[in-house]
Amino acid sequence: MASILVIEDEENLRLSIRRKLTKPGHAVADAATLRQAREHIEATDFDIVITDINLAGDSGIDLVRELREDGFEGAIIVITAFGTVESAVEAMKLGADEYLQKPLSLEELVLVVDRAIARRKSERRLRLFERLEREKTPTTTQTLGRSDAWKNTLELTDRLATVLSAKSEHGELPAVLLLGETGTGKGVLARRIHAIASQNASDAPFVHVNCSALPASLIESELFGHEKGAFTDARAARTGLFEMADGGAIFLDEIGDMPIELQSKLLLVVERGVYRRVGGTKDRTVRACVIAATNQDLAARAETNDFRRDLYYRLSAFTIPIPPLRQRDSDAELIATDQLARAAARFARPATTFTPETIDAIRRHDWPGNVRELINAVQRAVMLCDDHAIKPEHLGLYNGVNAATTTTRSQDRPDGPSSSDGIRFDFDRGMHTADEVERTLIIQALKHCNGNVSRAAKLIGMSRGSLRYRIDRADLEQHVNGHNKP
Repeated sequence: MASILVIEDEENLRLSIRRKLTKPGHAVADAATLRQAREHIEATDFDIVITDINLAGDSGIDLVRELREDGFEGAIIVITAFGTVESAVEAMKLGADEYLQKPLSLEELVLVVDRAIARRKSERRLRLFERLEREKTPTTTQTLGRSDAWKNTLELTDRLATVLSAKSEHGELPAVLLLGETGTGKGVLARRIHAIASQNASDAPFVHVNCSALPASLIESELFGHEKGAFTDARAARTGLFEMADGGAIFLDEIGDMPIELQSKLLLVVERGVYRRVGGTKDRTVRACVIAATNQDLAARAETNDFRRDLYYRLSAFTIPIPPLRQRDSDAELIATDQLARAAARFARPATTFTPETIDAIRRHDWPGNVRELINAVQRAVMLCDDHAIKPEHLGLYNGVNAATTTTRSQDRPDGPSSSDGIRFDFDRGMHTADEVERTLIIQALKHCNGNVSRAAKLIGMSRGSLRYRIDRADLEQHVNGHNKP
């Protein structure tokens, strides 16, 4: 449905047009003069303006010119009396989209309005595709999995998406929060929710916003748009990403990086679907499902006021926790095997297989970067492997020590110092990796230093920054003393 302004000085015709367009559910306002029309336009953001060219003492052509010069992005339909087609042509040159002649056919007017609405939606979609680079994610691979943990996640996702689908025609659209480590497939599940929820609207947009990639100075304009002259270089009005998502879904990836000063505006649009463009004075409305995702502990950040509590409570009403790959049993092997065939076809490489040692290494590796890391590793291996057998080293998995089979000479003092000759390698149980050696070394150093990162870094001969990077990569934050966290 659209918001429409009708400007016609013939009262009977004006009221007839209003009644006709109100029946399908459009919000219609009317005016008899340009002065009244300008007052309406100042207060309301219209999708369509319908104006007679010949008004008492005024010309609708002047309004067409004003609207386009002010950056009006909606449709403009002009009505002209018989014999004044030249005026209609002039209006079209100034930016009018359609014109109709009197005597006016109301049925034809409805068709023209419907056509204008459809064209406006198409233009929005086109602008969206031009401004956003859609992710080309191997969705089929990302959603593979036989583990109970993954099946439970997909079941919860699909159930929630079905609820959203039932509410798509009326009622409020609840927000969704996806919680998971980097690379677990939050973006894939967001698209899955959208696909199920909008199954009856194939043209419903899906807008992906990476909150951490947008500069703080531009994020408000990107999300909500801006009016002409709102700031330096704002030479024309611009549609925001929320407006582009109208009728579909907006995916706010890395929501934890949203500047706190913008979170109040985000809360308003999530709760009520209301926002204003930067530099604007009119409230605009949008109906879009908000799907947020983060790898951060928003609950903890809300408790310390690093993230707005009210926004967190609103977003977390429907939360989907996504398990890391290391908690998904044998899913890593399934995903790697599927991606192997896909990568060989994609890069036109010879058919390859994993050696038994490689399969074992894939199963036992923690994959701190989760599914994304595994897919990238397989693709890299396919491109670099010159024979038909992919070995562990092609995936970056080298022989070393497994933390699960590591022992120390001082068994009765697990928190005490360790020496390299105290580590035991149980090769009878299979291969070990250098990552596991490093993981064990870091854990023991942190334990010895009571979780002090700086002291542990000195013990193992690296900078504090390098150690922090390895702690984050290996998910060892639980071994860090709380006051040492960045």
